[in-house]
Order: sequence, then structure tokens, then C-alpha cells
Amino acid sequence: MTKLSLRSVLTRLELQREKAKDYRNVVILQILIIGFGLTLSGPIIEESGSQLSKFIISIFSFFGALYSFLLWDLLRNFTKSKVIILSTLIVLSIIVLTGILTEFPYYQVLEFSDRQTYLLILHGALFPIELIVIGFAIRDIFSGSNLTPDKLWGAACVFLMVGISFGSLYDLISIAKPGSLGVSLELGLPNYSECVTFSMCILGGIDHGLEPSRLVRNISAIESVWGVLYGMLIIGKLLSLPRLENPTK
Repeated sequence: MTKLSLRSVLTRLELQREKAKDYRNVVILQILIIGFGLTLSGPIIEESGSQLSKFIISIFSFFGALYSFLLWDLLRNFTKSKVIILSTLIVLSIIVLTGILTEFPYYQVLEFSDRQTYLLILHGALFPIELIVIGFAIRDIFSGSNLTPDKLWGAACVFLMVGISFGSLYDLISIAKPGSLGVSLELGLPNYSECVTFSMCILGGIDHGLEPSRLVRNISAIESVWGVLYGMLIIGKLLSLPRLENPTK
């Protein structure tokens, strides 16, 4: 192997390691968000104004801001388009800043009279970005001819990201038409946490115990089919790939 080709391979391996690290960071935060969301959503739903709820909302505000940054950081692995990278950073920054100034429980700098429209715009801007990252990540996982650690972490990342993204979609529907999930909750984090719980129940094949609207029910059927199909495809793809040998040997 010539020095030029060896340098090229090593550069590619460094990029794969960086991408694997970015995938891993997103997966760890996704697990924290889902885990804390499923276990600590009770106080937020029951009494969002209590001190305990305010503390939990503060934690989720931090998680949300960090998750937005990690999504953008992950997106940089998939494209060199400065327009996509910069526009995504600007939109995510506006979403995070507006959300913190409006929703942070210990102070409220911004206040919107039409809360329903504000939440529709905020979540409506975030959902397409999630779809873009998922699309790039799926293309990345199913490309290449070797089994590498970044593909394993990417497979887990996409699966959890789809669950969170469908939760965002259910939340959008609930904001546009309150009660669509089959339960009336305060718009914002209480409703969003219940939507994510509903989404993860669908992916996990668990009875959620709700009676949602026909639209939510039909979309949840699509999510369920997606989960099964994705599992079959990803297992078949990853098992068929040979492991990458050490090119420096």
C-alpha cells in the first residue's frame, strides 16, 4: 500500500471514528431523554407549577438544547453544503433560544398571547430538521461495504430518533387539535412528554391504553410497521457486511 493510499484510508478511518462518536453521543442523550421522560413525566402532567415540576422542566430544557446541538453536529458528517449546515444552525438556535426564554419555569422573558400558534411554529420548525437528519443517517447506514462501529451506533440512533420524531408529530397534531391523543393535557412539555411516551409504546409493541383520534391511530400504525421493517432491514444489512480489516497492517 502506497503512502498516499494509506493516508487516504487513515483519513477515512478518522472520519468514521468521529462519526461513531457523534452517533454515540446522540444515542446516550436519547436514552437519557426517553428514560427520564418515561419516569419523571408524572409530576409535570399532574402539577406543572410545582417546584419539583419546575426542576424537571429545567433538566429537560438543558437536554433539549444539548440534543439540538448534537443533531446539528451529527448533520455535519453527512453534508458539506454550507447552506444546509448554516441554515440548520440558525433555525435550531432560534428554536432553543425562543423555547428557553418562553418555557423556562423560573423566569419568563417572552410571552405569546396565542400559545397554540407559537407552539405550532416552534415544533413545526423542529420536525423537518429531525426528518432531514434521519434521512441522511439512513442513507449513511445503508451505504458502504464494511461493518464499522459507526453503522452500529447509527442504527440505534435512527431507531430512537424515529421514536422521538413521531412523538413530535403527535404533539403537532395535538397542538393543532387538542385531545387528538385521547387525553387532554397542558400544551407544552406535559403534552409532548405524553406524545413521546405514546410513540415509544408504539415502537415497542406495548399497549398505551389511549384512544387517539383516527389520524393519530393511522399514523401510529405507520410507525409500528416502520419499526418492524427497519429492524428486519438493518439486521439483514449489518449481518451481510464483512468487518473492516485494519488497513495499517
